[in-house]
Amino acid sequence: MIQAYGHPKTSEGKKLRIINTLRKGVPKGLEELAQLGRTLWRWREDVLAYFDIGASNGPVEAINGRLENLRGIAQGFRNLDHYILRCLIHSGQLHTRINVL
Repeated sequence: MIQAYGHPKTSEGKKLRIINTLRKGVPKGLEELAQLGRTLWRWREDVLAYFDIGASNGPVEAINGRLENLRGIAQGFRNLDHYILRCLIHSGQLHTRINVL
């Protein structure tokens, strides 16, 4: 998978056909790889769209993950100013310098 996504030519990366290999060519006893192959097969249109479009939603998912983390950090605060301060500290990497919160 890493070689396919990292290939300089997306058309060549798409031809590596890792999805078909994992779906059909996994020896018995490697059930996790077989499950991965079945999952990739179900999502093949979305997975292979990267090779046609050349873009990924990975950065968007990373931002969403950080926002969810911030929301979880500030839960339970009833004071809006404390909520905002806590979010700013964690998003600005200030929590490594300030240990009072």
